[in-house]
Amino acid sequence: MIVRDAERGDIAPMMGIWNPQIRETSITFTTIEKTEAMLEDELAACAAEGRAFLVAEEAGAVIGLATWFAFRKGPGYAHSAEHTVVLAPQAQGRGAGRLLMRAIEDHARAAGVHVLVAGVTGENSRGIAFHRALGFDEVGRMPQVGRKFRRWMDLVLLQKIL
Repeated sequence: MIVRDAERGDIAPMMGIWNPQIRETSITFTTIEKTEAMLEDELAACAAEGRAFLVAEEAGAVIGLATWFAFRKGPGYAHSAEHTVVLAPQAQGRGAGRLLMRAIEDHARAAGVHVLVAGVTGENSRGIAFHRALGFDEVGRMPQVGRKFRRWMDLVLLQKIL
């Protein structure tokens, strides 16, 4: 298993990982599926802004992705970032997430990020446990701020000082 920079040729497999999770799970509040154009724009923005967009690959197949981005706008938040990590179901529990997160943390740290934030849906107990195992601390829970599948969901905020 390797972690490398995402490339244009990875867009279709990334959509194949991300979109079913958007459609079928509560790991994200969004209901808007990723398109080729959206991911092309995100890859270009990451390159222009010096941010990482990474994929985990095994046996030539993309099995996960991760990126980091501004936590909030404004100069006071310049050293805080949020991240996304998404794994194909067959990659979960096999170390791909840890590899991606280690690489994201290293890249963000090198770019001057001091705090990395995770926003996890309250229903995603595996995601919360994953972040805790990586040294993230739960710093807040916002009840019923998200809505998906006709129900209200909590947002759990976790952070790690890099």
